[in-house]
Amino acid sequence: MADRDGSLLLRLVNVYGDTISDSADIVLTHQRLSDRRVARNVNTSKRIRIPDLYSVPEGLYLLQVDSLGYMPVGQFINIESGKPTKLEIICPVDPNKVVSVEFPDFGALPERVRTLLQASSAVLGYENKSGADLFSALDDIRKAGLLNNVAKCAHTRMASGAIVLDSLQQLSECRGDRFFCKVTQQLREDVRNSVAAGLFFEAPELLHHPPAGYTSATSFKTCDRYGNLQLSFFTDGSDWVADIDIDDAGGLEHAFQVIRNFVENRPTHPYDIHEILIAYQKIDPGYRFVV
Repeated sequence: MADRDGSLLLRLVNVYGDTISDSADIVLTHQRLSDRRVARNVNTSKRIRIPDLYSVPEGLYLLQVDSLGYMPVGQFINIESGKPTKLEIICPVDPNKVVSVEFPDFGALPERVRTLLQASSAVLGYENKSGADLFSALDDIRKAGLLNNVAKCAHTRMASGAIVLDSLQQLSECRGDRFFCKVTQQLREDVRNSVAAGLFFEAPELLHHPPAGYTSATSFKTCDRYGNLQLSFFTDGSDWVADIDIDDAGGLEHAFQVIRNFVENRPTHPYDIHEILIAYQKIDPGYRFVV
């Protein structure tokens, strides 16, 4: 007969590694034997203990956690015999549960980002605004997307040694998931030459359409497992523009093990990218959520 001498010590944390102060529903279901535990409105601010569980070799359970302000996550766990099984789960923020976003002031942005914003006075929908005025005028979604992308660009070095952010000259459009920017032709050459070094790979351009008067000049992605930076280049023969975005690449479902039904047919949100960048690339875009 299988032993029930196992227990689970569960800690729920955010992407910064801090214990989340929330409440959660927790379901633990044995994968062969008849044992299903359901705990409602559990206080997550301290370790959660679930006792009297079947242990190895019959210790396989499916754990599902649905916390109030975060996405539901699930994973299989194998309960050890005779001692507590300690588990820490990262819970990504649910964009729909974000009450507010704490953004840095313009003056607290990195110098290279301030320079880019100061050079951008013809952004679609924000004409005649630049610098602090432009940054302040952006709504939360566009502001988050911009900070995600420039943070990733600042941490992306090419085979030449140059950093992507240093070749961005002037923003022309900001969306929640991407921005369009005037860039140097040298950036395109540096990225193309970084393919052989395994830093980028050539990517499909199907979802990246050229601006009026421009033609496509190849798209590239970084070789990250989650949160790839994609640079899609366009030229009119003299000037160069890049469509710059970060691809989720299944990050929510696979990296955080968010329950599939929750993310299927759901467009990637810039707040999702924020969580992936911090948790799996140690890149902080510089803003925080209140959930």
